[in-house]
Amino acid sequence: MDHLVDSGFYYVTFRITMNQDKPHRGRPSSQAARANALRAARAILFDQGLGRLTMEAVAAQSGVGKPTLYRHWANALELAMAALMAEPSPKAPVAGDTLEDWLRTQLRGLTTAFAAGRGRQIALALAAADPEAEITRAFRNQVILASREAGRDQIARAVALGTIPAPPDIDLVLDMLYAPLFYRLLAGHRPLDDAFADGVARLGMRLLGVV
Repeated sequence: MDHLVDSGFYYVTFRITMNQDKPHRGRPSSQAARANALRAARAILFDQGLGRLTMEAVAAQSGVGKPTLYRHWANALELAMAALMAEPSPKAPVAGDTLEDWLRTQLRGLTTAFAAGRGRQIALALAAADPEAEITRAFRNQVILASREAGRDQIARAVALGTIPAPPDIDLVLDMLYAPLFYRLLAGHRPLDDAFADGVARLGMRLLGVV
């Protein structure tokens, strides 16, 4: 609302803004945009395949602009890998949960993502790819390194709570936790299933000094 005040020489205009606490309409938050993009990418990946997943297609289906997509992912392959893993990753354990429970949940999620369907197709493409190919780098960044960092955070939390001893070499422990899954994924010599994930979680706890 505008008001005019007579200063004696000229009128001064000032504005009173009403309802300043009213929520602003505009673009969704970065996290909301990321979630929308992942949902769209996952739909494209599972319905049409990896070859149809482009930044343009995801932008059109999600309503998220391409500049926003590129702020989160370097290319369409990185987005595809992130979309494959888009099922909620276990966060901080709730009261009563143990580190082994968390590891089991995370590893089951990884095996489910790659055991069949589009995930298995991606695994086959990875097995045939050059180590420096874009799909290999995308897999390394969005799956291997992301999984390791999530595991690192949970182990650090358990150490801080005093429920496990501090490992002497955390990176070696992380390698030994996740390498069996990725080896089995790429070699394809044995199935990826819940029993395998549970066994790796149990062995992981032994590596961490918990019997």
